[in-house]
Amino acid sequence: MTDLPKRKLEHLELCIREDVESQRSTLLDEVQLLHEALPDLAWHEVDASVELLGRQLQAPLLITGMTGGTGEAREINLALAMAAQKNGFGIGVGSQRAMLLDPSLVETYRLRDVAPDVLLLANLGAVQAREVGPERVAALAGAIGADAVCIHLNAAQELVQDDGDRDFRGLLGALSELVQELPLPVIVKETGCGLAPNTLARLRAAGVRWVDVAGAGGTSWAGVEALRGSVRQRALGSVLREWGIPTAASVVYAERAGLDVIASGGIRSALDVARALALGAQVVGLALPFLRAWAEGGAESVLRTAESLSEGLRAVMALTGARRVADLRSVPRVLGPELGRWIDRDGASAPTDRSGRSGQRSPGVESRKI
Repeated sequence: MTDLPKRKLEHLELCIREDVESQRSTLLDEVQLLHEALPDLAWHEVDASVELLGRQLQAPLLITGMTGGTGEAREINLALAMAAQKNGFGIGVGSQRAMLLDPSLVETYRLRDVAPDVLLLANLGAVQAREVGPERVAALAGAIGADAVCIHLNAAQELVQDDGDRDFRGLLGALSELVQELPLPVIVKETGCGLAPNTLARLRAAGVRWVDVAGAGGTSWAGVEALRGSVRQRALGSVLREWGIPTAASVVYAERAGLDVIASGGIRSALDVARALALGAQVVGLALPFLRAWAEGGAESVLRTAESLSEGLRAVMALTGARRVADLRSVPRVLGPELGRWIDRDGASAPTDRSGRSGQRSPGVESRKI
């Protein structure tokens, strides 16, 4: 098997320097929030804080897991964690698979010394979680003081890698076991390909409550792998570079399934954040913008990026008349036709709330509920 720390470092360098983003749209640009010229509120009344998994966040934002397992990764993670601490964001670490192979690498994932108050998410692949079982997964999370565990699904990336995983049997059962036995909440996270209605229904039936949809339109991990490896890996990575379900559609699917939703995958601005929240996400995650901010200017640049996102979100809330984050779900909006086609596909034509009731909505017109 390829040296794992070396591969992690290659991934970081490619994401910083190369064109690794999907050419497809997240379809968040098809969510247009109507401007409120007479917002009946003052700036100090706009409250972007939310409670998430037992922690209070100053804004509904996560710096999603990117790295760990190398010395360079620790430097990046510490900069990200300090920004999360100062701005009241949550943060996740990258895959802790490297810790399974070498427990001494735990130091590259430990962030509590600089971010004692943040919501901290552990991270492990579903295949590895199936192999090691709940006790080992809990130990990985405990070693870094995590509040919850992300179990990531990355079948497309693994199939592209020459030495990637090929056996995805039994993952749903393993997830169900983790939900039942882990002392921490479990978040099932995709990695750039999104989550379909049938998948979401199966996850909910297995007891999963939280999902991070990580839809298509952002960093393509098949595309990343296409920039490294053998001729075969590069070819298949190119074929699958644009594979997946757009982020906006995945958020709607997950909300309709009655799950608590983290929206990620191609979130690039405060307006994207607001649009995802309007579609039904509880919180929104970003990765690549923070990584590139670190590459451009270190910890100070990361901090500026975080502050800009917080201010931008509050501005959009004010300009739609939303005093609280939850109010964004009911602000008027116009939906574009392509998003309408995705969310009105067969079997998903009627929005469903968490009680199971359904209603009708026409895409492309002002609407207060998806």
